[in-house]
Amino acid sequence: MNKILKKSKVFYDVYERRPGADKLTTTYCPGCGHGILHKLIAEALEDFGVQDRTIFISPVGCSVFAYYYFHTGNVQVAHGRAPAVGTGLKRAYPDSIVISYQGDGDLAAIGGLEIINAANRGEGFTVFFVNNAIYGMTGGQMAPTTLVGQKTMTTPLGRRVENEGYPIQMSKIIATLEAPVYVETVMLGDTKSIMHARQAVRKALKIQIEKNGFSFIEVLSPCPSGWGMTPSQAVKWVTETMTKTFPLGVKKDISDTFERRDLSRKKVESSELHELLDIKEIKVDAEKIALFVKKSVSEEIKVAGFGGQGVLSLGTVLSEMGMRHNYEVSWLPSYGPEMRGGTANCSVKISSRKIGSPVVANPTILIAMNRPSLDKFEVDVVSGGLIVYDSSLIDRSPTRTDVTIIPIPATKMADELGNTKAANMIIVGALVKHLGIMSQEVILDSLGYVFKREKLIPLNQKAILKGAKFIENLK
Repeated sequence: MNKILKKSKVFYDVYERRPGADKLTTTYCPGCGHGILHKLIAEALEDFGVQDRTIFISPVGCSVFAYYYFHTGNVQVAHGRAPAVGTGLKRAYPDSIVISYQGDGDLAAIGGLEIINAANRGEGFTVFFVNNAIYGMTGGQMAPTTLVGQKTMTTPLGRRVENEGYPIQMSKIIATLEAPVYVETVMLGDTKSIMHARQAVRKALKIQIEKNGFSFIEVLSPCPSGWGMTPSQAVKWVTETMTKTFPLGVKKDISDTFERRDLSRKKVESSELHELLDIKEIKVDAEKIALFVKKSVSEEIKVAGFGGQGVLSLGTVLSEMGMRHNYEVSWLPSYGPEMRGGTANCSVKISSRKIGSPVVANPTILIAMNRPSLDKFEVDVVSGGLIVYDSSLIDRSPTRTDVTIIPIPATKMADELGNTKAANMIIVGALVKHLGIMSQEVILDSLGYVFKREKLIPLNQKAILKGAKFIENLK
């Protein structure tokens, strides 16, 4: 068994997160550069004493395995999204040390605009860009950085400029921006180049620790498995071939003149929000809502219908009025080409407890305003739930026998009021009356907050009352 002479304390002693029986060695292929770069980063974090406040972000690709080894904060993210997540983390925890650790297929392809915009804003984190000119994890396809003439699984004849274009020069692109503090390309080749890469890693992290500056280190790294080479051949290819396309050296360095950035942000009190957002505050009479507010409420509502039926505004009214009654609420619209002529929908949650996710997959209540919506979502309603549907437009009844069903001719009733578009508010009135968890009076008084055009308010008030009356008559 090989003896480990020294391992940074920034690594786990035992890699419990690593699948399989072997919990002591890494998962990287022989000759892969990731392990070397891991070592350089870990030693720097240990020497600088920032392990306990470091957050390592690893997206899709071989980069994702960092989660197994680094004994720091770890966040795994979707392909290309590390800079966006890094932005949020650094702003939420400005004293943290945030590392975005990305491969070329991740950073230069789907994440291209993510990294450019983060760099352009000068976000105070450090990016390590592992460039091995190939999609290593997924089978060796061409990456944005694949060299001209390089053969991959998707370029068996070699990358051609006239067909696939030129390799993308990310370091050069980042260096043209105003905000980045330090940009350099290094390589993992012989001992000398690795020691130089070590210096670059430490400098980039120090710029973040001391000045909250944005640094970008491109690391030319061997991928023997992806290239079909031995480890020694891969190192030689990095040194002699890759460097011709991606020249080593500093592309930008203003660290000597860059002043430390203060990342603290003004804390906005809830009492200031109405003035800042220029919206009028609605005062709700506590006595009016006291009789209706329940201690245990958990409604997950799916509202669906044709685009133009007021599906989204129906959901908005329910969620806004939920807030007026001090419930936790969420509202999530579904946008897409179906918005005009197909089925549009939104998810609304009204709860007496904190809401973990705004997505409604299995609604307790389905509001179906057209036949396609009933056909699509009826099966998703939980047993014991409620289906409210517009019987003016839907020519079949729900087939479920384990839910409560309320047919309401909302469109016909709206026509009687003189405006078909009021059908959504008729359903609001009916649902609120049926559930009994909100004050009808408060809703009528608060419609001016939702509908900015004052001439619409009387019509919608009448529609809500008409829907409530319909439910009363059913009882």
